[in-house]
Amino acid sequence: MARPRSVDWRLVDHAKALATQAQTADELRRAQAVLLPALLDATLEETAAALGVGRATVVRYQAKVRGRLTHPARLPPQWGGRRRAAMSWQEEQEFLQPWAALSADGSMLVVAPLRAALAQRLGHPVTHSVVYRLLARHGWRKVAADTRHPKSDPAEQQAWKKNSPRCWLPASKEGSRADAGSD
Repeated sequence: MARPRSVDWRLVDHAKALATQAQTADELRRAQAVLLPALLDATLEETAAALGVGRATVVRYQAKVRGRLTHPARLPPQWGGRRRAAMSWQEEQEFLQPWAALSADGSMLVVAPLRAALAQRLGHPVTHSVVYRLLARHGWRKVAADTRHPKSDPAEQQAWKKNSPRCWLPASKEGSRADAGSD
């Protein structure tokens, strides 16, 4: 058996005041989420259908109105953020510091040892995507190979092309392998 509904009339009066002062549709919906169940004895599902939102949103609206009544100066909590962070931003930077020193000289950073070190630090296994998101979060990116080596010298390359010995001999028609196999 469901528990009987109790109406906080102080909250209803506050919702009425909010409804008259509402400047946006969202503010009006918040007030109506309290008023419809209290005054018209509507269920959460009926209130959600009337407001055009989901049942959970009605409960969220009611909580916001209740929070503004009890704590008017406090700002409501905002959505977003890293809710399941294993390490703080500073801890991640400290973790990446030795790896940054290794990659500073231009050597490649291999993800497998980084993943193993991260798993050891956290105490549980992590997937590759965790490591890639960690690197992306701190501005690391995959550097593609360039078309030329940074230490190459075009003048030296031209000199080598001009002075290099011929390592190949042109094939003659008589001594080619295709002709040798047809006999």
